[in-house]
Amino acid sequence: MTFSFSLTVIFTFLSKLGLEIFYPNKLTLRSLLEINKNSINEEAASSVQKIPWCFLRKLFKINAECRGCTQVSNSEDNEESSDPLELDLYTADESADDRVNPLDLVTALFLCADSFLQQEMALKMSMCQFSVPLLMPHVNKSQSTLMLWALRDIVKEWCPHLSESRGFVENHIVQAKIPLFSFVRLQNCSLSKSQILNQVISIGQQYHNYFIHRDMKGGAIKRHIANGLAEVCWYLPRGREHPDVFPDPIAFVNLRGNISESLAQFTFLFHVSTATFVFLDKIEKEEHDILTSLQDEKSKLFLVVNRKDGSSKEDMESVRKTVKELDLPNSSVKVKDPRVNVVEFSDKLSAAINKITVGKPTMSIENMLDKAIELGLSVDECTSDDQKKTAEKIVKGIRAQKIPDYKRKQLPLQGADWKRLSQLEKEECWLKINGNVEPEEYKTQMQRERQQIKEKLGKQKLSDDMKSFIEKLPKNENKSRDVFLKWMKLKLDAHSRDQLSSICHKWTEQSNKKDKDLKAIAKLDQELLDSSLGIEHYMREMGLIYEFSSQNSADEVHRLPGLAADLLLDGYPLELLDGDASNIPEKWVTDVLMELHRKVGEKSRLLVLTVLGVQSTGKSTLLNTMFGVQFPVSSGRCTRGAYMLFLRVSDDMQHQLNCDFIVLIDTEGLKAPQLAQLEDSYWHDNQLATFVIGLSDVTIINVASENSTEMKDILQIAIHAFLRMKKIGKKPICHFVHQNVAGVSAHARTLTERQHLLDQLNEMTEIAAEMEKQPSIKRFTDVLDYDIKENNWNIPGLWHGTPPMASVNTGYSEAVADFKKNLLETVKKDKTGDVSRIPEFLEWVRSLWKAVKYENFIFSFRNTLVAHAYDNLCKEFSQWEWKFKKDLIFWQDGAKLEILNSDNKTHVNTWKTLVASIKSQLIAKIEGGRTEMDVKLDDYYKRKDIHVNLVEKYKIDFINRIRSLKDEFQHSVNNALDCALEEKKSLKESQDIQSKQREMIEKEVMKLLSDRKHCIEQQLELSEEELKHDFEEMWTKVTANVSGLKELNISEKVLQQLRRHFSNRNFNEELENITDLKDIVKGPFKVKTEHVTGVKYYANVIIAKIWKKKGIKRELQNNVEYLIECITRSVCDIAKTDADYHDSLTKDILEKVDASLKSWTFNPKFEIDLKLHICGIASREFLQMHRHFLSARDPKIQLEKYRPQYLLDFIDLYKKRDHCQRKADAFVRLCIKPAVEEYISRHLGTDIVDEVLAGRHSAEYSSRHLFQYNIQEELLQKEDFQSFVKFICKYEIHVKDLIFQHILQEMSEDKALCKLKSKNLQVIVKKITDATERASKGEDGGLLPDNKESITELIKNMRTFLTEDISLSEEAEKTALFQIQSTCHPFKESLLQSLREMNEQLQEEFSKSEDISETVNKLATKPQDELFSWVFGCGQQCPFCKVPCEAGGKEHKHHHAAVHRPQGLGRYRMVHSEKLLETLCTTDVNSERKFQCADTNGERHPYKEFAKIYPDWLIPPDYTREASDYWKYVLVKYNDRFAQEYNAKPADVPEAWRSITQKQALKGLKEAFNIKD
Repeated sequence: MTFSFSLTVIFTFLSKLGLEIFYPNKLTLRSLLEINKNSINEEAASSVQKIPWCFLRKLFKINAECRGCTQVSNSEDNEESSDPLELDLYTADESADDRVNPLDLVTALFLCADSFLQQEMALKMSMCQFSVPLLMPHVNKSQSTLMLWALRDIVKEWCPHLSESRGFVENHIVQAKIPLFSFVRLQNCSLSKSQILNQVISIGQQYHNYFIHRDMKGGAIKRHIANGLAEVCWYLPRGREHPDVFPDPIAFVNLRGNISESLAQFTFLFHVSTATFVFLDKIEKEEHDILTSLQDEKSKLFLVVNRKDGSSKEDMESVRKTVKELDLPNSSVKVKDPRVNVVEFSDKLSAAINKITVGKPTMSIENMLDKAIELGLSVDECTSDDQKKTAEKIVKGIRAQKIPDYKRKQLPLQGADWKRLSQLEKEECWLKINGNVEPEEYKTQMQRERQQIKEKLGKQKLSDDMKSFIEKLPKNENKSRDVFLKWMKLKLDAHSRDQLSSICHKWTEQSNKKDKDLKAIAKLDQELLDSSLGIEHYMREMGLIYEFSSQNSADEVHRLPGLAADLLLDGYPLELLDGDASNIPEKWVTDVLMELHRKVGEKSRLLVLTVLGVQSTGKSTLLNTMFGVQFPVSSGRCTRGAYMLFLRVSDDMQHQLNCDFIVLIDTEGLKAPQLAQLEDSYWHDNQLATFVIGLSDVTIINVASENSTEMKDILQIAIHAFLRMKKIGKKPICHFVHQNVAGVSAHARTLTERQHLLDQLNEMTEIAAEMEKQPSIKRFTDVLDYDIKENNWNIPGLWHGTPPMASVNTGYSEAVADFKKNLLETVKKDKTGDVSRIPEFLEWVRSLWKAVKYENFIFSFRNTLVAHAYDNLCKEFSQWEWKFKKDLIFWQDGAKLEILNSDNKTHVNTWKTLVASIKSQLIAKIEGGRTEMDVKLDDYYKRKDIHVNLVEKYKIDFINRIRSLKDEFQHSVNNALDCALEEKKSLKESQDIQSKQREMIEKEVMKLLSDRKHCIEQQLELSEEELKHDFEEMWTKVTANVSGLKELNISEKVLQQLRRHFSNRNFNEELENITDLKDIVKGPFKVKTEHVTGVKYYANVIIAKIWKKKGIKRELQNNVEYLIECITRSVCDIAKTDADYHDSLTKDILEKVDASLKSWTFNPKFEIDLKLHICGIASREFLQMHRHFLSARDPKIQLEKYRPQYLLDFIDLYKKRDHCQRKADAFVRLCIKPAVEEYISRHLGTDIVDEVLAGRHSAEYSSRHLFQYNIQEELLQKEDFQSFVKFICKYEIHVKDLIFQHILQEMSEDKALCKLKSKNLQVIVKKITDATERASKGEDGGLLPDNKESITELIKNMRTFLTEDISLSEEAEKTALFQIQSTCHPFKESLLQSLREMNEQLQEEFSKSEDISETVNKLATKPQDELFSWVFGCGQQCPFCKVPCEAGGKEHKHHHAAVHRPQGLGRYRMVHSEKLLETLCTTDVNSERKFQCADTNGERHPYKEFAKIYPDWLIPPDYTREASDYWKYVLVKYNDRFAQEYNAKPADVPEAWRSITQKQALKGLKEAFNIKD
């Protein structure tokens, strides 16, 4: 066959399969590992072009049925519809057939596959116990090619009968020296050598089709390109005489086609074979010449003659002639008689093979390379010489010394220093302090040592072998990188097997002894680890080179993450967790994955899947089968850790699966027997399981049915991990895979076992929940969404029989495929927007690793994702809360207007009924607002794009906050309504007096007017001065006896409330003697000895004996001064408003005092004296407020305001002047303008809040978290010591002052306050103008009559239309319109003109007004108070360091803060030395130290168990040294001044703290609050 003819045939056949675009060698492994629609839906081939892909999918899943994918799925239906007796059906051109011979299919795929896909295909075929190509036809200019490279990856295990090692042998099959027997045929041969071979190899075990033959599916289809293909298969003994047929391994080669067509292949095979069996019926002349040319090596030639019934004499004669010429002995000729069946004949052949193998030389496939080249064959790995040499050079250096010595020299970074660094981190987390070293000093010592190690490792020079390794890593077109890495893997694996086999043998011997020497076993365990060496160690070293590099490192170091990212994208695993050191090189992992993130255009949504299980239970095989990958399953090494592999998701599946990559995490086996004696074995397993489960979206627990004890340990570890993940909001999907469960009824039979497993899980969960301090969890289903049917999978054993010759169980592959399909389908159904991309995944890696190291899963807002999710919820919730509150403020204002606008003539009881009715409406209003917030919260938690799962457990806090808001608002609005009622009563009283006086004045004015008109009649007209004089005399006389409003005894009313407050506590005797509260406050409050009598312990200080009363008094005095100042400020703020006193004000103050006293320790005498003192201050301020209120409503003062108006009315009436415009001006000035100003004031408070929240301070007010950060950043930059003291010791005051300053800044900028006033002015003026226009029309829409009476109707209508916006004074109206002479229409026009003038006048006033402070203080809705409640929270402080709580809302289950402080900053000191305490509580809670205080009843209590004393507080260990740098810096900078301020001695700060700079302090603050630059 010529090359051109051959190529034509190949192209024709490849085109039929749709593979022509991949020829030659263009089909890649990476393209096949991509997750696409076929990964979920396993469809049969619907066309010939789909046959290759169907074959490959099944092959990669280790499905032995893949060779059955040779015809289109509907071809049998076509046959049934055709005439079975039609001759053309069997004589038609087969090229148009939709069937393919499996041998042609294999040949075509190997021709199209690149070298790495060929290796993978050969490996999978070998696992399936298929023969694999040894010689490929038509590859290189019609030459046959030795497939040495393709077979390199195949590793086999066997147990020879005469093994010196008395154990199994494991080796790369191409390197093993195994006898090779070739089986060929002549042109005339009716016996199937493939069937005979299958029978020979299968003797003693279940028959298996190692070689494809004519009686298999598709085997009888005409071959097009497979002739010349030589396949090889190996027989491998188990080490037992039965059923082993051959005591040693044997390779069987089967050449397809006859030897005349494939002479080069035959010649090669004959030369390298131990023996060659030629199958024939007769021998043609050409074949005779070929065989007789082998005269010199005739001993290797065996003829297998098929003597059929009716064989001609000529046929037998041709055989005799050749036998005679070759002088072959009878033993070299095997005749298959028709009376002997295939099984019997196979026995005969195997006996012959056994005889031949004795004493014959053997050759490995690797050593056939020279012979192949000599005979003109090509070899597939000749192009990889350069990469091979580099790998050989490195491995040669390894062979020259012991592996541990080599690793110390060439891979130094992963040695003792790296492990020590990891150990130091662990010790710092656990803080197991020896001796009397202070915790902070101990931490400083460890940090110093860590820094020294890092500096030492950073100076380490690149070793020669690492230089060579890294030089080969850049990606290029000719795949030299991949070839190099493969050579490295092959050679390192081979070398490691040699080195580890003796250690493993010793380990087995020690483990099998009755009296086990545990120390010896532990030593061997460590030796196993130290002697392991693979590519992963070089990749680890590369990572550590980068990890310890500096910014000034060489460019080649900075490009390492890019190289590793390319490797990840090309399907190589990356070590995530270094199991040997139990550490993560965070900088390396972060930069590699971020580089990958950039390379894929930031399209890096991840679905993370992990398999956990006992070592050697097939978990890696499970992953490999599911996804066609190649995690090592038996490398001979014992490497600990976790590796991740990225699988691309195809474009068509990215939307369905909602991810761009599936990340597989493969871990070492847990409960590894070889590592069981290492001291950290259990801790390591627990740490690893928690870490990978925390990272995963899907966790597969691989349950090995036969190993229940170890499995129970694994389940316990996993349950602890799931519980911890539930705590921090992660809820992975979990599947249990039960391997080695077979049988038709397995599913039904295992239901009982599954229930038993669930019972076990429930039992373990309850125990684990107690240990994890989650006693409310009782069942496994409380932790995960677990279904006994949906989350359990039975998978039969992988092998059908006993390895090494066992065939692959098809049921295994199918069960795994079903599991994968279900798993991905579940992901499709449950797809959410809440998917981690690489940055979020890395954040999980960092935070989880910290949590794992600290063994602390309480609450980590150091995790940016958790902090961000919580922050987002707090921001949203604050906005909902403000909207709810703002709506209520507007509703409350409307309700107050309704009360104030109610008819003055009605009885007080009518107003009470009105208020009661409004209060009932309030309940419905608040309930509606609460429901709206509930719905918003539920909707928020239904969102899938904001990581709400991470804050799921805090939902109850926000639900409780909504409930408390409802109660707060109801209490607040009810008080406001009660105050409105009291104001209405007071207003009526005032207006009744005014009305009476007004009527008298108006009567006198008219009388005076009548008298003076009489003078006109007598022609004695008076001048204006005379009229004015007469009016003033009359006014003085009439108003001389006007009575004012009665002043209340405020002191008595406050005292009355205090008595009611103590009414249930038998303190009335002490209060009865108090006559006037004003006399109580004669100076500052002093804590007396009698106030602390009976108090044994108080503050949280470390003490050796009972703290003296002096200490209690000092602490109480500090707290009292702060409380009194806070209350006094609050009272003064209330007193600045225009409101009147109400008893609810005193009640609120006493409630505030009680809330503050909750965490104090005191006796009853102290409480009475303190509350009396505070009430004394309040009564004084409230009295002033009451007097101010009375003066604003005093009838005499009010009448005095109207005097100019009456005078002008009197003069105009006397002179009969047109006073229409003046009357309109008066009405606007006296009636409308005060109402407009009140309207603006009423709306200004909420407007200012909105303005601040949207202004330059918007970011810091968006959440309590950011507010805290900004305060502390501002303090650091300001560098004012007193500001720090105020922030620490008077936090509430500091925050209120800061907020007030923010308001002043915001309102003074660009005349913001003026603009807000103007905006509200325009709104209300428009409403009044519109109301005036509407009021001028009657019910029929026409204008009111133009008469004087219609003015009254006009004003009445206006009042009706404006009743929801403003309250118009009736007395002012009557005064303004007294004796109006104008008619309605001109008055309306004048009124509109007056409104325009008022608008301009007020605009001018606003623009000139500069006292923002006074304006803000007088507002009913104080913006500073609203903003304060927005950011202040619950106000609780850490019991140790006094840092304020930052949790969202006020009704949260636990308090927490981002950064805690040295306790001395909270005034705490060592009693015996009076030195301020430098220790951080975040350090103490992770140490072995103890504390004692009043809350512990004086007993010493471990800091680690502080939650038993303070269950409301979460104080996690300080995960980073930098986070607390802020307060360390502050303490060092102002140590002496704090000591002076607190009347103590300076703290003994660790020396290392003195080197912290302001820049580092700010950096630490940003890290603590997750602020990105």
